[in-house]
Amino acid sequence: MAEADEEAQEAARSQSLLNIGTTGHVDHGKTTLTWALSGVWAAKHSEELRRGVTLRLGYADVVALRCPKCHPPQCYTTLHLAGGWTCKHCGSPLRFLRKFSFVDCPGHEMLMATMLAGATLMDGALLIIDATAPCPQPQTREHLKALEIVGVNKIVIVQNKIDVAPKERILEHYEQILKFVEGTPAEGAPIIPMSALHAVNADALLEAIDEFIPTPTRDETKPPYMLIARSFDVNKPGTTPESLRGGVLGGSILQGVLRVGDEVEIRPGLRVEKGGGRVEYEPLLTEVAGLRGGDVELKEARPGGLIGVGTTLDPSLTKADALVGNVLGKPGSLPEVHWELDLEVHLLERAVGTVEQVRVEKIKPNEQLMLNVGTATTLGIAQPQPDGGVRVKLRRPVCVERGGRVALSRQIGGRFRLIGYCVVK
Repeated sequence: MAEADEEAQEAARSQSLLNIGTTGHVDHGKTTLTWALSGVWAAKHSEELRRGVTLRLGYADVVALRCPKCHPPQCYTTLHLAGGWTCKHCGSPLRFLRKFSFVDCPGHEMLMATMLAGATLMDGALLIIDATAPCPQPQTREHLKALEIVGVNKIVIVQNKIDVAPKERILEHYEQILKFVEGTPAEGAPIIPMSALHAVNADALLEAIDEFIPTPTRDETKPPYMLIARSFDVNKPGTTPESLRGGVLGGSILQGVLRVGDEVEIRPGLRVEKGGGRVEYEPLLTEVAGLRGGDVELKEARPGGLIGVGTTLDPSLTKADALVGNVLGKPGSLPEVHWELDLEVHLLERAVGTVEQVRVEKIKPNEQLMLNVGTATTLGIAQPQPDGGVRVKLRRPVCVERGGRVALSRQIGGRFRLIGYCVVK
């Protein structure tokens, strides 16, 4: 094995440092595209497999490679597509380009809160649009607006399912996409025609990702700060007490570095019922027992990418995503926990996700709203303030610092619809 090959394979075993979201309307091919590039079917939950839809955030790591001799886009591939470290076209040794994580978001309208939680983890996004259906579909519009609200502006558009649409329809659909993205963060984004099912034009998509979604510069000198997007009990039924493993947390580090053996705090933490029906949340302290990025064991984890954090927590505390929405960091370094938020409000002209494009009215006193803060989703009762802002009393507390962004939704037609964003005062 050549020295360059050894270096490339060692790099492939490192941690992913970039999160790319797969977004778009339900059944437009998000999970299939993730599978085509990574070989991982991100919808792993039993109910997802039974129904054939994504219900929770999925994730998969992709090792991107490049042939030094072939011309673009033919030179771009992934370890899964290549089936090894040799170029299928010319036989040259492939070079490691970078490793990134896909955050696979559900497209169903009832799961918009889950999509918003995933969007907070993204450095860039693929907007997948089905070429056989008119553009935009309701959740195509809603997902693009969600990306704009959380500040994701590195976008590549995938015009999917070209293998089952006639050429005339594909060209007409392309024009619909151009018109749809005018005035949005996706205006000017590359549009890659694809068949995700057959990996057609996967090389062109990888070239666009390489050019338009760079790996951000991170600050590793600050105390570690991680958003928790999933939590698990990895013990199988019947595991003996002495063999039990602590609870596992999944998410992405925004700053700093986590190391095995570190003491960490989780906020808001554990829900505790006090006397008289009073409820409080108590922070949890634990130790980092292990770190994992995809199938790679790590001694330390850096910002970017999706990681799993093994802890010494009782696994009953982490099962079934019980700690989703919490944040993790060095004890004493995390933001305050708030039961009430004062918000600077920025409303959209029209609610997204509705076919009728309902006009957004001002927030009313005692109106119930849904707030997405990082990976946390909570309901609250709003009280407009004299300065034009809104004070929201929350049903579930959140850990957030001043200046943080909050996605805002209200009930329209029996569903929570995205109506704007807020900034924490």
